[in-house]
Amino acid sequence: MNKNRVYHKKKTVIVFFSCLFLLTGLIVRMVYLMVIESDYYAKKAQTLHERERDIKAERGKIIDAKGEVLADNKAVCTISVIHSQIKEPEKVIEMLKKELGLSEETARKRVEKRSSIERIKTNVEKETGDRIREYGLDGVKVDEDFKRYYPYQELASKVLGFTGADNQGIIGLEVQYDDFLKGTDGKILTVTDARGVELEKLGESRIEPIAGYDLHVSLDKNIQMYAQQAAEKVMEEKEADAVSILFLNPQNGEIYADVNVPEFNLNEPFMLGEAEENLNQKEKQDALNRMWRNLTVNDTYEPGSTFKIITMAAGLSEGVVTPNDRFSCPGFKVVEDRRIHCHKRSGHGAEDFVQGAMNSCNPVFIEVGLRLGVERYYHYFKQFGLLKKTGIDIPGEAGTIMHKEANIGQVELATISFGQSFQITPIQLVTTVSSIINGGRRITPHFGVYVTDETGKEVKRFEYPVENNIVTEEVSKEVREILEKVVSEGSGKNAFIEGHTIGGKTATSQTLPRSENRYISSFLGFTPADEPEIIGICLIHDPTGIYYGGTIAAPVIRDIYENILPYLGIEG
Repeated sequence: MNKNRVYHKKKTVIVFFSCLFLLTGLIVRMVYLMVIESDYYAKKAQTLHERERDIKAERGKIIDAKGEVLADNKAVCTISVIHSQIKEPEKVIEMLKKELGLSEETARKRVEKRSSIERIKTNVEKETGDRIREYGLDGVKVDEDFKRYYPYQELASKVLGFTGADNQGIIGLEVQYDDFLKGTDGKILTVTDARGVELEKLGESRIEPIAGYDLHVSLDKNIQMYAQQAAEKVMEEKEADAVSILFLNPQNGEIYADVNVPEFNLNEPFMLGEAEENLNQKEKQDALNRMWRNLTVNDTYEPGSTFKIITMAAGLSEGVVTPNDRFSCPGFKVVEDRRIHCHKRSGHGAEDFVQGAMNSCNPVFIEVGLRLGVERYYHYFKQFGLLKKTGIDIPGEAGTIMHKEANIGQVELATISFGQSFQITPIQLVTTVSSIINGGRRITPHFGVYVTDETGKEVKRFEYPVENNIVTEEVSKEVREILEKVVSEGSGKNAFIEGHTIGGKTATSQTLPRSENRYISSFLGFTPADEPEIIGICLIHDPTGIYYGGTIAAPVIRDIYENILPYLGIEG
C-alpha cells in the first residue's frame, strides 16, 4: 500500500514538473515572439492584409540645347481589377468590353481570375480612365500612369531612342541615361480583411513617387531639323539607301545634330509598315534592329579620301612631307607587284603636296604613307585614337576594323594611306579630324550636358575626357590651311560659301564586295577654317547616277551651313 502511495506521489511530481517545463517553454516562446520578434511578425501580418499597387514615377524629360522638349510624358492610366472586391461582375465585364474593347471571353476570364490584383490594360488614354472611374464599380482600380511621348516624332529618333511598356529605356539616350531619367516608383497600399476585401474605413496609404531628372543635351532641334530635311531631300533625289549627317563642336565634342534617314516614328517604334506583313518573328526583330541602327555610331565603313586628312597630319607631324614637296602623278603608282590607280586615270602630272590634297590624288598620299613606313604610320594611327572607341554616350558604338601591324605590307600601307582596306565609324572620323584641327586635343563626342531635378536645379554636369598633344599647334594650322584650299580651289569647291572660310575633304568609297559597284559618297567640312567652331559630315549610301562625294555630298553640307551659320552666329 505504501509502495503504491510512493509510486503515485513520484508520478504526480513528474507530471507536475513536466507541465511546469512545458508551460515555462510556452511562456519563453511567447515572450520571444511577442517581444523579440514582434516587429517581424507585425510586418508579416500587415503584409497578409495589405495589397500593393505601383505608382509610376514621371520620367525625366530630354531637353535640347535651346530648351525645347524632345522627349516628354503623357498622362495615361492603368486599369486593374481585384476579384475579391467585385460585387457586380457582369457590369464590370460589360464596362471592360465597352471602354477597352475587350472580347467577352477575355473580359470574363480576367474578371473571374482569382488573383490578388489583375492588371487589365496599361497606357489607357486618360479620358478613358476618367470614364471608367465614373462607373464607380467595386473592385475596379484606375491608377494614374505616364507614357513616353515624343512631340517631334521622327526627329533624332536613332539618337533619342525610346522606352518599353515598363517605361524603361530601350535604345539611344533613353537607355544610356536611364538611371537619371527613370525616377523612383511610388506605391498605393490598401488594407484588406482575411478574405481580401478592402477595409474602407482604413482607406489607402501612399508612398509618393520621385520624378526622374531632366536630361539636357547638346542636340539642337533646329539644326537637327535642317539637317534631316536636307538628308531626306538628297536621299529622294539620288534614290539612295540611306543618308547620314553629323555636326559637332570640334572644340569640346558637343554634338549639334545626328541624322540617319530613314528615321522612324518614336511614338510607334515597333511599326514596320508594309514590310512587316510577310515576316516571321525573327525576321521582324532583325528588321526592327536595322531600323533602329544609328549608322554614324553603330556601323563602320571604308572612309576613302576623307581619311587622307589623317595621312596628311601624320606625314606633316613626322616631317616626311612639307606643303611644298613636289610629286608626279601619271595616274597610278606601282607598289610591289600592284598598280594602284588614281581616281583620275590620266594623272595629275607635276604637283606639290597642297595641290595633291586639292586634287585628292591617290599617288601623292600613297607616297606619304610609304615614306612613313608601317611602324610609324601605325604609331600615328594609335596616337590619333583610331584604335579605340570615341566614348560617345550612345550604346553600341562600333570599333575600328584594322589590320594587325604585323600583317600590314607595303600594298596594305598604300591603300590605308588613301582610306581603303580598313573600316571606321563616321563618328570616329569626325572626332579624329576635330582633334587634328582644334590644335591637337582629342575630344570626346557627346550629347549629355547636365541633369536637373523637377525644380530646375542642376544636379550633375557631365565631364568628358580630353587628351592633349595629338598633333602640334603648327601641324594643326598647316592641316587647316591645306583643307581650306581644298574647298576654295580644289575638289571640295561645291561646299564653298561666299564670306566664309571652309575647310574640308571629299570622298567616294566602295562598299564590299567591290564587284557590286556600290558607293558611299561623302564630304567632311568645318568652319571657320582658322578657328573651327563647327564640323560636319554627310554620307550618302549607294546613290544612283553620279556618285562622287564632291559633286553630291559637298553641296548638302554647304546648303545646311548656309542655313545654320547665321543661326549659330558664326562668321567668316
